[in-house]
Amino acid sequence: MSNAKTLPDKATPRGRFPHVRVANGFAFVSGTSSRRPDNTIAGASVDSFGATSLDIRVQTAAVIENIRDILASVGADLGDIVQITSYLVSMNDFLGYNEVYARFFDENGPSRTTVAVHQLPHPHLLIEIQAVAVLKG
Repeated sequence: MSNAKTLPDKATPRGRFPHVRVANGFAFVSGTSSRRPDNTIAGASVDSFGATSLDIRVQTAAVIENIRDILASVGADLGDIVQITSYLVSMNDFLGYNEVYARFFDENGPSRTTVAVHQLPHPHLLIEIQAVAVLKG
């Protein structure tokens, strides 16, 4: 069985791809950011003078919570994730990202790869994560 889902209560993908695709007992979650359904970004603010404040901790938590919600739509949860790939715009954010990641996962959690990328699809995004989960039953 194979099917793809785009969730109406999540930010619309910025391309022609689903939030999650289920195939052969696995859920493949597309790269997920901290974008909200209204296209604002958790962990990003701009003051009245145009000064931008970006928070890797808030963004990391929001990304993982978005992935949790996406997995719930196919009957899975964070504990079902077997592999994660994280993309950081700056490895200077690794400490804050790792700190928040540890609130959700430990050494018995998914395998993980974290890489630095030149940029993500919006200048206020510091992180994107994709995940693979095994489905129950």
